[in-house]
Amino acid sequence: MTFLTILGRRARASALLFVAALALTVPALNSPAYAMRVSPMVVEMESRGTDATARIEVQNINPGNLAFETRVFRMAIDAEGEITETPADEDFLIFPPQGVLPAGGRQVVRLQWLGPAEPDKSQSYYVSVEQLPVKLDPVATEQIGAQVQILYNMRALVVVAPPGAKPDVSATKVEQVFYQPPTPPGAAEQPEMQDGVAVTLTNTGRRHAMMANFSWQLVGTDKDGKWLRVDVSPEELTRAVGTGYVPAQGERIFRLPIPGFGPGPIKLTFGQ
Repeated sequence: MTFLTILGRRARASALLFVAALALTVPALNSPAYAMRVSPMVVEMESRGTDATARIEVQNINPGNLAFETRVFRMAIDAEGEITETPADEDFLIFPPQGVLPAGGRQVVRLQWLGPAEPDKSQSYYVSVEQLPVKLDPVATEQIGAQVQILYNMRALVVVAPPGAKPDVSATKVEQVFYQPPTPPGAAEQPEMQDGVAVTLTNTGRRHAMMANFSWQLVGTDKDGKWLRVDVSPEELTRAVGTGYVPAQGERIFRLPIPGFGPGPIKLTFGQ
């Protein structure tokens, strides 16, 4: 649950956590599970100059060696947030492309942009850090039988923008809706329909935008026709929509669990 500030009245709204599946598990008859951490999870680069290079740190946070390799996927995202991936290892020089970390070990992975120096607009990628199987201890396997190894695949969002390019984002549609929230991983039943607000953001600029970096202010009327204003902080937006990523020259629809608005027009403005 989270509090959304409502001037003119107060309401409590449930905050659903929309989280991308950054860790994928692959069971196998192997050794005990190991895990890793990748940071940062969002990297913003430019296509030339000093910002054409970046660094991602891989950390082994469990006992035992951790072997990993990196892969790159170009990402296209539609208005509803559906992602299409295309292998794109050739767009970056990555060093080292693979490695083995001891328990508690860290490795800085360097990214160098190899694409065009002047792309038409921001290009979006996932840099995938994939855990590799490690050699089993045959003695332990004989003593305790079949074991399970969980292989983690952590993904960092990497966006490469043309130097000097800027986003130009506007709210082209804001309306009250009843919507079906995503089913949480492992849940047996779908969540109930949610009273909320659907926001369509259109970016006509050549640079992507991370709209959860801003506060959002929604002004309209409630179901009784009375004036209603809701202020949503960047922290609340991050919990609800992640980064609020809007691609360059693209569109995204975000559904927020903000109850109380009526069917009338809703105005959305952004603040720092």
